[in-house]
Amino acid sequence: MTPSQSKVPFGQKLAFGCGMLANQMFPAAMGVFLVVLVQDLGFSPWAWGLIFFAPRLFDAITDPIMGFVSDNTRSRWGRRRHYVLIGGLILGVTYVAMWQLHRENSLNYNFVYFMGWSLLFYLGLTIFSVPYVAMGYEMSEDFHERTSIMAVAQFVGQWAWVIAPWFWVILYDPDWFPNGDTGVRQLSIWVAVPCALLAITPAIFIPSKSTLDRTDFQPIDLGSVARSIGDIARSTVEAFSIPQFRKLAIATFLVFNSFNVIAAFTFFIIVHYLFNGDQSAAGIWPALHGSGGALATTFLVIPLVASMAKRIGKKKTFLISQAISIIGYVLFWFLFVPGKPYLFLYALPFHSFGIGGLFTLMMSMTADVCDVDELNSGKRREGILGAVYWWMVKFGQAFAGLLAGLIMTMVDFDANAATESALFGLRTAYTFLPILGVLLAIYVMWNYDISEERADEVRRQLAERKKAAA
Repeated sequence: MTPSQSKVPFGQKLAFGCGMLANQMFPAAMGVFLVVLVQDLGFSPWAWGLIFFAPRLFDAITDPIMGFVSDNTRSRWGRRRHYVLIGGLILGVTYVAMWQLHRENSLNYNFVYFMGWSLLFYLGLTIFSVPYVAMGYEMSEDFHERTSIMAVAQFVGQWAWVIAPWFWVILYDPDWFPNGDTGVRQLSIWVAVPCALLAITPAIFIPSKSTLDRTDFQPIDLGSVARSIGDIARSTVEAFSIPQFRKLAIATFLVFNSFNVIAAFTFFIIVHYLFNGDQSAAGIWPALHGSGGALATTFLVIPLVASMAKRIGKKKTFLISQAISIIGYVLFWFLFVPGKPYLFLYALPFHSFGIGGLFTLMMSMTADVCDVDELNSGKRREGILGAVYWWMVKFGQAFAGLLAGLIMTMVDFDANAATESALFGLRTAYTFLPILGVLLAIYVMWNYDISEERADEVRRQLAERKKAAA
């Protein structure tokens, strides 16, 4: 049973979930909109891959610095809330500006313009997401309540993946817009404004204690931050020196980013393989692929994974859910059938266990590792650990984008004249690359050893230490 003092009111869980919806809607819409760069604005696969790679690499570099700043902030509002507020507002402004692209401009101009604004967007994402994630780790000390918090957040956040795929339908419906680039210029506003409001919701409704009287924090003025780069690097190394954290980070990298490599191929496979390049005939099927998978995640995977974690433990649940996802990837090979697009819908519930189970469990397990880290180091470092964890995710996204561009180049894919061999190459990568990633992740997590019993023992020792210190 969860102790009453560790219970989090549902309203606060929902407020945290609103932040997760923004945190997922921005990249979900981005994944759809990026197709326009190739399909409508003529970006080459290499330029498209670089657009994926560079901003996310920049984001991955700034995350640990933001984790250090957030962990050591003295403020009447606590360590996190004002950063979440400021970051959310920056995200809204830069997202709109980033998509004001016109086909009349040169390719070089559009590339430089988009790259510049995307770097500012990802800076805003760092300012928002690192403190936001750390805020979630701090909401409860209870083993199962942490899973409940993350399950609610993932349930709310998954609606981004239900909604975003329908932007494909809107962008390429001539009744809405004459072309895709006109569509993203206007749709970006409709995405950015509500998402910015959702992003600042946790800052408004989740309470935090003042840290003005903390004497154990390091200063965060520019000079001190510059001098503390070494401390940040050491903290990053120390994070990876925690065996359980290292397993979580590597497994996440393998599962999430092997998925990200092939995610953008979905649109091209459906349009060019199932419908022979006819975007009008493809209609709502690209949207149904993403939306159907997200609905399965929301109403099947997340509740089932949360329930299983309470009964058999988080590690076993992770292993089982990832094994189920392999079935989905195998089915995609057989169920992408030209003329019968409805068949791939049968693979979606199995496929959804991969990503749906991943973050519901991993964010909860990272909170458990924060307790182990405090017991060993004497420091509470949710910001650094959260930043390093998401550094692996974002660096992996950067790598995935570059690898996706490389694969498209290697198979000689051309959106204007997709050949049978190019589509065979995309389909091969779509099935077998994520299966390899999942199998390696299962191997990495096989000996993960923070059980409910050990987590309870760690918290008991921490409580005794704090009592003795008092």
